[in-house]
Order: sequence, then structure tokens, then C-alpha cells
Amino acid sequence: MRFSHMPHIGVFISFGLYSFAFGALFPRLGDLQLQLGISQTILGLSIIGVSIGVQISLLIAGRIVDTIGFRRTMLWGVPLVSASEMLAALSTSPIHLFLALFLTGICIGLIEVAVNLEADRVEHQLGRRIMNRSHAFWSFGFFGAGLFGALLAQLDISAFHHLTGFLILNSLLSFVLFHQYQAAPKRPDDEHGHITFARPTKPILGLVALSLSAMLLEGAGIDWSVIFMRDIFGTPPFISGLALTLFAMSQFIVRYVADSYVEIFGAERISLISLIILGSGVLCVSLSFHPVMALSGFMLIGGGTAVIFPLTISAAAQLKDRSSAVNVASFAQLSFMVFLLAPPLLGIIADYFGIRLSYAIGLPLVIISLMTVKSLRRP
Repeated sequence: MRFSHMPHIGVFISFGLYSFAFGALFPRLGDLQLQLGISQTILGLSIIGVSIGVQISLLIAGRIVDTIGFRRTMLWGVPLVSASEMLAALSTSPIHLFLALFLTGICIGLIEVAVNLEADRVEHQLGRRIMNRSHAFWSFGFFGAGLFGALLAQLDISAFHHLTGFLILNSLLSFVLFHQYQAAPKRPDDEHGHITFARPTKPILGLVALSLSAMLLEGAGIDWSVIFMRDIFGTPPFISGLALTLFAMSQFIVRYVADSYVEIFGAERISLISLIILGSGVLCVSLSFHPVMALSGFMLIGGGTAVIFPLTISAAAQLKDRSSAVNVASFAQLSFMVFLLAPPLLGIIADYFGIRLSYAIGLPLVIISLMTVKSLRRP
């Protein structure tokens, strides 16, 4: 499809389709844990395959995306994400699961850089913010994947058949939507260059510190929310899956309306409010005594994390000390380190101290983020 007259629509669709493919796995992580008969620590060490794949991919993402372009990245990347998740459902050991998710991470790193750079270029082309709304459609895709996953799990459809169906569907959608896509022109100040490691500068480090709590708690909401509901309250598959679904839904709603509020009140004030909501959600989940309280907490966590990453990555792209591609890659490399450490760390804490504490440790990070909100101020 062509989006030359409405380039932002193409960006929104790319974010939504990418996350719809990626999000299919997470409602079924609890099923894969039971299928393999492994502890939460081992599951966390297996999930780390995604993060390691992303980190390696980010080292070469600039070169590959620059070579094959945004259109081919979407055409090949989305089906490969779904195919690797289907392979994960066939795992017979934690090593097999790790390797399948490693391939998922390789593809995710490429798509992550491609869609965010495309969003930044379209934002520059239009002369107005679309980054938060773009990430809203990422959350919407996750919402759809979570809802479908919860329903299929409740209907006792196996993870393999579920993810095979998603592979077929996402392959068709990526071809129909992107085989004629025309990418936005590069920004005038966007220098060429292939990035192997982008050295973090002081402004980038400030943005990473700000995003730390949102990245960890977003990862915790995606990876562990379904398992939290199952283990703490013994809820049926559909109710357990609602934790991820409501998390993604609240993220979508906040991101969709956030851009106009950011224009009015500024990125710094909106981030401050978001972090207060995020901290409230962490308290609700950690202290929950009823499934409804926990589900409400996951909604607050979703809404609280919604704008932090889009605002920080947009701020990184707009720094003038280096090209936007270098700064986006530098920020992404460091911020995704949280995803590298979070799954095993939270799994170990869940096994030895309880899964409630896995969420409670997010509170000190929220405080750090509150202390670094000023990093969003433009120089």
C-alpha cells in the first residue's frame, strides 16, 4: 500500500504490525514454562535470548537498515519474528527456547531502529509530533496479540497452533501493507555512517536513567504479568491474560492522546505525572490482595510507562551533538540493556523471594527517574 499523502498512517501501521507479531508469544510464556517443566529462574534465563539478540542486532542495525531500506526490513522482519516465535513453541529444552528467542531478538533490533527512525523522519516531514502516537499503535498491537492469546489459551488451543496461525497472518499482512511502501526522506541533518557501537554522551546517559524504571517495569509487565496472576491468585487463562491485555490497552490510550498534551504542558511535566502513576501501579501490584487490584495495578503500570520511552527516544533523536541515527542507536543500546538483565533478575527474585518483590524493586528506579526528568529539557 502507498501512504505518500498520509505518511504517518504508514508509520502507525508499521508499529502496530510489528508489535502484533512480537506480542503473540507473551500470553503463552506460562504455557511454555509448564510445557518445559522449568522454574521462573530458568524461564527468565531463556527469555534473555530476546535481549541478547536485540543487543547484537543493534550493533549492525544501522548498516542493514541503510542497505535494505525500511520497506524490506518490514517485509522480511515481521514474518521472521513470527517464525522464530513458532519455533519457540516447539522447544524441548530451555536451550532451544533461548535460541529461538535469540533469533526473535535479532529481528526485533532491526525493526526497532527502522520504525523509530522512520517515525522521526515523518515527524520532521510533517512538522508535528507523532512519536507518542506511533508508540500507541505499538501498544495497540500488543493489546490485540494479548487479547487473542488469552482467548486461545482459554480455549485450550496449543501455543504452537496459535503461533503458526500468527505466522501465516502476519506474513500476509506485511506483504499487503508494505510491498509498495515509500519510505520518508532522510532528515537534512541525518548523517550517514554505520554504527557498531555508539558511545554514550552525558545527555544520552541522562535519558537512559530517566527511562530505566519504565523499561524494567514495561518488561516486567510483558514477561511476568500473566504468570503473576496465575501464581498469586490462581486465575484461569483468560483472566491471567487480561493482565497483559489491560497493560497494553492503557499504554495505547495514553500514547494515543499524549502528543497534544505534550505540546501544551511539555515533555518534562507529562513525564513527571507518568512516573507518579507508574509508582502507584507498582504499589497496587506489589500489595494486591485481590485479582481486581492487581489488574488495576497493571493498567496503571501500562499507562505510567506509556510516554517515557517515546519521549526519551525522540529527545535522543533531536540532540544536535551527533546525527539522529547515532544518538538513537546509542540510547537504544543502553536502554535495552535493562531488558538484557531484567528477565533473569526478576526470575531469580520471583523464585527466591516471591514474584511480588519482582515488581516492588521497581520503586527505587521510579525515584531515580523522577530525579532525572530534567534530562528532557532541550539544550
